[in-house]
Amino acid sequence: MKATIERAALLKSLGHVQSVVERRNTIPILSNVLIEASEGGGIKLMATDLDLQVVETVDAQVETAGSITVSAHTLFDIARKLPDGSQVQMDAAEGKMKVNAGRARFNLQTLPRDDFPIIAEGDLPTSFELPAASLIQIIDKTKFAISTEETRYYLNGIFLHVQDEETPVLKAAATDGHRLARVTLPRPAGAEGMPDVIVPRKCVNELRKLLDENSEASVQIDLSASKIRFTLGTAILTSKLIDGTFPDYTRVIPTGNDKILKIDPKSFAQGVDRVSTIATEKTRAVKMALGDDKITLSVTSPENGTAAEEVPGAYKEDGFEIGFNSRYLLDILGEIEGDNVELHLADASAPTLIREDDKSPALYVLMPMRV
Repeated sequence: MKATIERAALLKSLGHVQSVVERRNTIPILSNVLIEASEGGGIKLMATDLDLQVVETVDAQVETAGSITVSAHTLFDIARKLPDGSQVQMDAAEGKMKVNAGRARFNLQTLPRDDFPIIAEGDLPTSFELPAASLIQIIDKTKFAISTEETRYYLNGIFLHVQDEETPVLKAAATDGHRLARVTLPRPAGAEGMPDVIVPRKCVNELRKLLDENSEASVQIDLSASKIRFTLGTAILTSKLIDGTFPDYTRVIPTGNDKILKIDPKSFAQGVDRVSTIATEKTRAVKMALGDDKITLSVTSPENGTAAEEVPGAYKEDGFEIGFNSRYLLDILGEIEGDNVELHLADASAPTLIREDDKSPALYVLMPMRV
């Protein structure tokens, strides 16, 4: 294999694929990126961790077609350190790959292409398109609530499912048992009959990086009950789905919470952030005392002392006190884009519903804490 590629193009493509590669691998080939140069020009780069696979196609001048695998992180680091605008020559033969750019010369160890594992997609019967902006909205407004507990593996991703309501919708939900985030969008054409799927956290993170560079585009999504493929720009991201059943999260969304507090999310978040400065790392508990159009935030820490702050808000119901994990509360408030947010409360032990208003596509549920 012999090809010449522009340094910027190589760096950008390697940036997409190398982040899938784990730093430590017991299987050496999984540390490598597969480079395939084709007759008509163009190079295909591929990396995988056996659950997730990224393929990126990039323009190049190909002298000799062929394929080889080489350390993904090493090649990425080389490309990163090469001078701007340089032309990178890659020449693979006899178990080695020469990388030349300007006066720099590298001779890298390779592994044969035949050893490289490729995820078999099988049939992907459901196929639809989503604007990149919609996918960004889904990810940003739910990702923070994905569980990191490996024992509850079925919560380690975003749950995507379609529902026939007054108008058919696509819903994305994530929960870690303490908080729940859900986004509802109109169902895209082609998504009818789609199986319920759980997209793993690592796939979500890699997809989000790719979306940053293709935010104006449309994303082609193809899926079955076990695999999902995202095609955007010159990149194709294929992932296995989590094999498990997502719990019926609708049961924890409160419908009868009649105490409504209206606040400005930004000033409220700043107040929570200030008083939680002295909260202990373990509990991060902040208490909210509700009175007539008055909210008092307070934190009591045996080690650090106490803090309190009054924040403005509209509240006309009976006064009571409720406690929340400040980090969870700040995560939710950080995703509110408008100048107003509604907290639908019941009592100190019932889950609280948080949303901008009843027309907002995003909805959050937060479990209270004893404080």
